[in-house]
Amino acid sequence: MFGDTLVDSSQTAATPDAALYLHPQTLARLRSFELRAKHIVEGVQSGMHRSPYFGFSVEFAQHRPYAPGDDLRHLDWKVFGRTNKLHLKQYEQETNLDVVVMVDASGSMNFGSLRFKEMSGAGVETSLDGRSNWTKFDHATALAAAISYLAIKQGDRVGLTVYADEVHAILRRSGAKAQWRLIIEALATQPVKETTNLGRAVDQTLARVGARGLFVIISDFFEDTENIRAALARIRHKGSDAILMQVVDPLEASFDLRDTAPFVGLEGEARLRLDPRTIRKEYLAAFNRHSKELKRVARSLGFDEIRISTNDWLGPPLAAFLGRRNARLKRRKSS
Repeated sequence: MFGDTLVDSSQTAATPDAALYLHPQTLARLRSFELRAKHIVEGVQSGMHRSPYFGFSVEFAQHRPYAPGDDLRHLDWKVFGRTNKLHLKQYEQETNLDVVVMVDASGSMNFGSLRFKEMSGAGVETSLDGRSNWTKFDHATALAAAISYLAIKQGDRVGLTVYADEVHAILRRSGAKAQWRLIIEALATQPVKETTNLGRAVDQTLARVGARGLFVIISDFFEDTENIRAALARIRHKGSDAILMQVVDPLEASFDLRDTAPFVGLEGEARLRLDPRTIRKEYLAAFNRHSKELKRVARSLGFDEIRISTNDWLGPPLAAFLGRRNARLKRRKSS
């Protein structure tokens, strides 16, 4: 089972340098962009996201007829003077957004063909656990840190769920400035193993998240797309928004391998000795078909999806993605 807190920092053997995962260039490119939810969200604190619940603050929304017991302070006397009828002003309340970052820590996320030193942005030779390769999970950690930074910067709360075959740990939602660093520290101590079950993880997370908000799911999504669709449909049913961030290693996308070698499954699959040249065409067809289906599933539910390669610096693709997303939201709002 899992608890409310992912890691006790007082018991952490080594505290990672945030620069390993959140390069200053990434922050510079993302600084001007805001992470907004597409759907109307609920909350209780003053923020920048519009709520479906009317309060008597912030921005005028509409009038409604007076009913006995209503607060007379909100009567619109100008309307009364024109119509001789009592109406109250209603206002839309600005609310905070809860962002839930879900990071896949299943075995397939442990794959990486790039060197850690080249991708860390800090010139560090190896990871904290001694790896010289930069894995998909490392890139997912960097993405989680960037998203958390953006959310907190605009006054929202952000929490973390780490999952594989189920939810393994949760970090409570917080708007504290240090939250994104806590997320990095938590992920740095998380084992990356087991099989993937997004559906179970989503169910367990939804049970702990009361308010509607934005789910940012960071994974390679190497799972049956029908299972993914069912999990996303439950998020949609709860009235929440979602962004799917598919993390892929460039070698997985190109399958540029030439020598016969043993292929070892990272989630318990059988060990096979194969000549990659003989299966490359079929592999690429299956890989691309799965990616297209993932995009189709996300869009059918009104969710956004982006594929990010582990050899990409996060700034450019994230800035472009959020720019397109925000422009689309503004067009929808004005229409």
